[in-house]
Amino acid sequence: MLNNKSIAVVIPAYNEESQIGMVIETISGFVDRIIIVNDFSKDKTSEIVKSYQGKFFANLPETKSKTVKSIYSKADEIVEEWNRKELNYFAPAQIIHPADNDKIVLINLLKNSGVGGAIARGYKWAKDNQIDCTAVMAGDGQMDPDELEGICRPVIDESADYVKGNRLSHKSAKALIPKTRFFGNSVLSILTKLASGYWHVSDTQTGYTAISNKALNLLELYKIYPRYGMPNDMLVKLNIENCTLKEIPIKPIYHVGEKSKMKIRKVIPRVSWLLIKSFFNRIWTKYFFRSFHPLFILYHLGLLLTIVSIPYGIKILSYMIQGIDANPVTVLGFMFLFISGFQSILFAMWMDIQDNERLNI
Repeated sequence: MLNNKSIAVVIPAYNEESQIGMVIETISGFVDRIIIVNDFSKDKTSEIVKSYQGKFFANLPETKSKTVKSIYSKADEIVEEWNRKELNYFAPAQIIHPADNDKIVLINLLKNSGVGGAIARGYKWAKDNQIDCTAVMAGDGQMDPDELEGICRPVIDESADYVKGNRLSHKSAKALIPKTRFFGNSVLSILTKLASGYWHVSDTQTGYTAISNKALNLLELYKIYPRYGMPNDMLVKLNIENCTLKEIPIKPIYHVGEKSKMKIRKVIPRVSWLLIKSFFNRIWTKYFFRSFHPLFILYHLGLLLTIVSIPYGIKILSYMIQGIDANPVTVLGFMFLFISGFQSILFAMWMDIQDNERLNI
């Protein structure tokens, strides 16, 4: 525990028999629950985790009592019922937790759900068991356990809703992070800023995070993107719920025995399309349905004008290639539409940045 607040670590694991033991053994003593989600591994990951159960213990206070029924409790009862039904949307799982005070909780998914799906299932266990702060660490040892307290502290001490590690702020980032990953991270970070509304976030792809119980209860966990776009999708969903965010500098760690399962060429197009859809979901949900905001109009007007200007631009370009003078009306039409659209998008982005400034800690 930290400051009398319970701490859990969710560890998604897929075929990590060579690394998972090291991860368990090096996790800090203040952690109350180590929730290992075995994502239908084909190796001995589950057996190795079981061998550690019964060796680490932590006493937690009793969980908060359920809603006491009264004439005023209907809304809370409905939420509790939704929480119970939420499990039906996750992959079937076997939970192995031999004793109430055993630190290690093993969740064996009976169907592969992807890294995002595994983390979401771990979040679900933490939410249901009223864990105050839930961190995420990789099952391959790529995250320094000595940095865990720094990741959790803003949630515990500053009431941050979500904390992300930032590897790019470390001086060794360019030397340690593989160039393809550094490039992919940079591209996705730019797109994620626009899609999520967290304009100050730098390292969007790191999985070293911590989240508050309040934030977990605001999210529909089963709707979190199940694959490698999960960190990006999380940011969008958290922003829609007006959750506060803080980044903490951490070390980039590679070559500790991990084996990357991510294919950059496949991930970037897939996540980019996810972010485009997520952008419109955020704008419509947050700035139209929940509270109407001028940036909703400006974003859509800017996109519309820019799209309409494209045929004029193509026509002018074709004239230039053929050596023909373009009609002045066509040129003026293109300039008016493109400049007006570009300005509208810039104004919308400025408003977006201003509105979300309050969510950065």
